[in-house]
Amino acid sequence: MKASIKTLIVTSVLIAGVAHADFSANIGFASDYYYRGIFQADSSANGGIDYESGGFYAGAWAADVKDGLEVDGYFGYGGEIEDFAYSVGYTGYFYSGEFDDTYQEINLGGSYGLLALDVAIGQYENFSGPTQDYTYYSLTIEKDGFHGRLAGFSQDFSGEYLELGYSTSAADIDLGVNLLFNDEDLSGDGNSDQALIFTVGKSFDLN
Repeated sequence: MKASIKTLIVTSVLIAGVAHADFSANIGFASDYYYRGIFQADSSANGGIDYESGGFYAGAWAADVKDGLEVDGYFGYGGEIEDFAYSVGYTGYFYSGEFDDTYQEINLGGSYGLLALDVAIGQYENFSGPTQDYTYYSLTIEKDGFHGRLAGFSQDFSGEYLELGYSTSAADIDLGVNLLFNDEDLSGDGNSDQALIFTVGKSFDLN
């Protein structure tokens, strides 16, 4: 599966035209790694590489989840129609250890003004159990570095969370703080959960 995803990304990059590409890399650290309201790991380091050209994007990103690495591959296309921005893409989530199993999803996004709506329609391989289908949705309001997000899952997955945060840059270093509230379905212990998360990161132009 990883080989096929890599082939798709490389082929798309060649079609788009490397001569006009923008390549970048990033590294970061989170005091706690939560993804879509679900706890993943304490004090997680991460890094990735991205390619963009004429609306097309592709990349890979990895994070330490203690029991090996989470490795994500993604590609897609984004554009604008007047004041409306849209995107459509694919993301695969793979793991080097036994932390979790593979997720694959189609990503749809749209934004207008301060509002952004994102939807992911995915499938979870679920180790030796039956494959599960899920839909993730999020509505985000963002202005001047502040954001609020209400998001959740449906189908075979369930649960919702609220995230409030602020991000800024200082001396080319990206800094962020997020306050997260998730419900008992996402916390995994039968109780709702709260977390204060600090992040730091830096991006590099590779051209």
